[in-house]
Amino acid sequence: MLDLERFVDDCKAAVAADPSHKAAHDVVSRAFSDPSEVLAAVGEPPESGIIPIYTSSDLTIINVIWKPGMTLMPHNHEMWAIIGVYGGREDNIFWRRVKDDPNGRIEAAGAKALSTGDVAPLGKDIIHSVTNPIMKLTGAIHVYGGNFFEQERSEWEPGSLLERPYDIEKAKMMFGK
Repeated sequence: MLDLERFVDDCKAAVAADPSHKAAHDVVSRAFSDPSEVLAAVGEPPESGIIPIYTSSDLTIINVIWKPGMTLMPHNHEMWAIIGVYGGREDNIFWRRVKDDPNGRIEAAGAKALSTGDVAPLGKDIIHSVTNPIMKLTGAIHVYGGNFFEQERSEWEPGSLLERPYDIEKAKMMFGK
């Protein structure tokens, strides 16, 4: 079984050695070589939620559990991220800003489905939306290169795709029952 304390320590050491995502990506990739070990470490998720594992100014590790069919609006992080899925699937749509749009609109630029065992890095400037397309909970460990809960960032209104400040409390409520 994955030792969560050791995983956190390894992520902290990786960020201290290399503040880019590369060393931390190696740590997450090793941990997810057997996603059943990650599941055993965090436990079978009983419900959706955003469960902090570790938070500091330069690193946040979260157990993110998506409701069946849940979609999170387009948003950015203003920091790198690494996503490792230990059960289920996350479908990511990647977005880019529409050139010369004064309202900060975005347009779709690509997509990637992440399934159990997949690990994907997201750069500091990535904008994405996430959907759990399956009818069961999806669990993933998200590792961020900063304080996820305090970083100012943006989200985009799903209908108009207009930019607005990210509302972490609203996001937390979406993960509630």
